Amino acid sequence: QVQLVESGGGSVQPGESLRLSCVASGRMYCMGWFRQAPGKEREEVAAISIGGGSAYYADWVRGRFRVSRDATKNAMYLQMNSLKPDDTAMYVCAATTTRSCTTYERNFQYWGQGTQVTVSS
Repeated sequence: QVQLVESGGGSVQPGESLRLSCVASGRMYCMGWFRQAPGKEREEVAAISIGGGSAYYADWVRGRFRVSRDATKNAMYLQMNSLKPDDTAMYVCAATTTRSCTTYERNFQYWGQGTQVTVSS
């Protein structure tokens, strides 16, 4: 059973930064970040191929977030800068062994429990 463990969430003020981490219990082909705010549908954030490092972003990210990976650790990271109150959400890690990497939910087989990010003054 594949496990994904997220960490790095917390409470910050607008304009600050956070770095999220996700570690998989096995080697994945592609890993991604999604987020879900209260009362809203889950939305894609970014995805990255673990081997080649190709990154994909949702249109709304617009350079504020950067996804990276460490293949030796089966890990993925999300550097989030210039955080806004609208970024408040549960950030969830997803992964797949399928040899396809996109930000679409249906691409992913495994899901983590999430880490909460709260941006508030």
